Amino acid sequence: MGSVIQLKKQINNSYFELKNSVEDKLILVEEKIKSKLESKVDLVQKMTDYHLETGGKRLRALLTLGSAKLCGYAKGTRDINLAACVELIHSATLMHDDVIDNGSVRRGKKTLNKIWDNHSSVLIGDYLLSRCFEMMVEDGNIEVLKLLSSTSSKIAQGEVLQLQHKGEVDMLEETYLKIISSKTAELFAAATKVGAILSEMKTKEKEALEFYGRNLGLTFQIADDTLDYNSELKLFGKKIGKDFYEGKITLPIILLFQKGNTQERENLNKIFSKKDRDENDFHYTLSLIKHYEIIKGCYQKANHYINLASNSLSIFKDCKEKSILENLTSFSLSRDF
Repeated sequence: MGSVIQLKKQINNSYFELKNSVEDKLILVEEKIKSKLESKVDLVQKMTDYHLETGGKRLRALLTLGSAKLCGYAKGTRDINLAACVELIHSATLMHDDVIDNGSVRRGKKTLNKIWDNHSSVLIGDYLLSRCFEMMVEDGNIEVLKLLSSTSSKIAQGEVLQLQHKGEVDMLEETYLKIISSKTAELFAAATKVGAILSEMKTKEKEALEFYGRNLGLTFQIADDTLDYNSELKLFGKKIGKDFYEGKITLPIILLFQKGNTQERENLNKIFSKKDRDENDFHYTLSLIKHYEIIKGCYQKANHYINLASNSLSIFKDCKEKSILENLTSFSLSRDF
């Protein structure tokens, strides 16, 4: 864990390096998203305006722009349109997530469903997806259309799979990986592969960037789930224990259940079987996590996917863009914003 903290400054710099390298295009992505979300329906406009004001890292858009640049894409605006498309898919899933989880805060601000209601939030999420599909059709590339439509389907299936296993403290690690692969890693993989597709790269380059994105996404989600139980780190916009109180079973709980004794397993089962968990339940769980060094175990597993992601870029020639993407794998593990 200590080595992770020591690397934090360097790691965060990799994100800003990527952002700075495509800054001009990222501004156009923001403009594209804003123009696509314009509506003559007053409530739609109010809700989408509020959503845009909450901001975000735009990491998936950056991955599309960065991958396209790595592959030599320079002319045209397809990378801008498709980066916006990827972000709209992500935003729609967040809106649906907040309804499913009854979320109240995202990125430090109230969620749409808390300001308005669940029905409106679901419909706005659907509105974003419909705009995204319009943009896919406008792009005119059947490979892109197949990839992003398939990705949207897999994300939805991942959400259902997570609901199916809610509260199961004895969940297999394999099941957890299936969930986060569908919910998170698929969109990361699509974001990076799109950059290769629009650059008309060969199959091996497309597959390499897809593999990179998928493993980056797995690292990102494992880190996100681990931060929820790590009292030493604070993630902007996300309170410690959010997943715990919602009853989500993530990697820290899975590893804890594997290491705990019979009594501790029984206690964990009782805690996650309850409709609502309290502060005492959380502190008890945190004490076990600290005792068994679960945070360290989670980061060790995440490091496996970091190595896979970094190694997948070996087929590309050394350049600034390649270096930034390689360093970005560690950013996903130890970001502090």
